[in-house]
Amino acid sequence: MARQPAAWFSTTRISAKGVLTTAQHTLTVVGVSALVVMAVMFVRPDLAKALSDSLNRTPEAEVAVVTAPPLSALMEAPAANAAAAAAAPLTAEEKALLGTQKQQQWVTTWLSKRYRVAGDAANMLVSTAYLTAREIKLDPLLILAVMSIESGLNPFAESPMGAQGLMQVMSKVHHEKFQDMGGLQAALNPVANIRVGSLILKDYVTRGGSVEAGLKSYVGAAAFETDEGYGSKVLAEYNRLKQVSAGKKVPTITPVMVASQPKPAAPVAVAEKSVSGTQIAGL
Repeated sequence: MARQPAAWFSTTRISAKGVLTTAQHTLTVVGVSALVVMAVMFVRPDLAKALSDSLNRTPEAEVAVVTAPPLSALMEAPAANAAAAAAAPLTAEEKALLGTQKQQQWVTTWLSKRYRVAGDAANMLVSTAYLTAREIKLDPLLILAVMSIESGLNPFAESPMGAQGLMQVMSKVHHEKFQDMGGLQAALNPVANIRVGSLILKDYVTRGGSVEAGLKSYVGAAAFETDEGYGSKVLAEYNRLKQVSAGKKVPTITPVMVASQPKPAAPVAVAEKSVSGTQIAGL
């Protein structure tokens, strides 16, 4: 009985000594590991920076979700003139100018296939061209022909000279025409671009006295002997659109046109007769 306390005390001392030894070894390992880590970070500061960034990570800012606007909003007219024109009753001249809804659909389908434009987008472009044509009394097929040759129906096209949009309008030259439609930034708005380009075309045709002269001025070649085939390309596309509008089957792929040699300029009266076979309404 007298030996039991002594034995218990001896066992307790041995256990405590083991715990202290284990703790000492653990601290030694931790200390050595810390020294190794510090040495590695001293040699490789990039690892130290990465560790610091991971420990002091700030919450990432929320990324705003950008939703593309509907195509109808993009194509919305900048002015109320088009809506007012659509609501007004058609005159006999306007009915002949605009044709039927079925003819517009034929033109839309053909242009969509020819220039690889989505059907809805092509429909909006054609509708805008027809509404603009009705308002300014110009053949919509001529407007569409110019759009096709100028930009291939790409509303965001821009030339090295700064011509912009569907009808490649020099917005810096004609900036005053965009003022009522939102300023120069409206040059890439399809509706504004079609309207301004059509007004410019109408003005050039009226002043030039013929479609050819108007197209020559439109392309910026009024002061030159030839327009390098630009007018021929537009009128050829116009004739194709006219056949499509008449319900004829017209290939969507045509061979590349080769510009013909320039001919001597004819008087205005003769020039007007030269397009009698493809009379352009409203001119």
